[in-house]
Amino acid sequence: MGKTYERIDGRLRTFIEDQPMFFTATAPLAADGTVNLSPKGLRGSWAVLDERTVAYLDFAGSNAETVAHLRENGRITLMWCAFTGPPTIVRVHGRGEPVFRDDPRWRDLIGHFPDIDTTLHGLRAIIVVRAELIRDTCGYAVPFMTYDADRDLHARRFAREDDASLDAYFTGKEHVATSIDGLPGLPLPLPPTPTR
Repeated sequence: MGKTYERIDGRLRTFIEDQPMFFTATAPLAADGTVNLSPKGLRGSWAVLDERTVAYLDFAGSNAETVAHLRENGRITLMWCAFTGPPTIVRVHGRGEPVFRDDPRWRDLIGHFPDIDTTLHGLRAIIVVRAELIRDTCGYAVPFMTYDADRDLHARRFAREDDASLDAYFTGKEHVATSIDGLPGLPLPLPPTPTR
């Protein structure tokens, strides 16, 4: 039913890269802390960097729980589900970190996302995940669903922001600089967007 993999390559890599969405799960160390589970979409916003490393673009939003949890403890699970074709679920359990705009690795990492216009979405970090456990399982109970298109609402909302207004937006949100549980979230003020 399930199989463990040493690396993300071949059929597994193709499956991950072909999915229109995936999910992330993180949690703080505190036993009573808030577990976070988020859907991620927009084709072209995630990439397999090598056989044990994946990354995705962290766009503007009303909180920064994933960033806060990764800054505290690094634990993360990514999950892709097949909603068409053979029933498959792939999970990458690993250690992640947010790479912020002022990190020297930014310019190299952003090159892995050539198919998405990052200026439209209020890009604030690139999440890099190093796999510790890679598994697939059956998706026998996952329903068939069709993918029609990415929504354009996020781009329409954040395309009108520049660095200064985006920083003001984040500063005005209760759970961006600090998580729900009071952990450090997105560092503010927001550094300028690096030129490619």
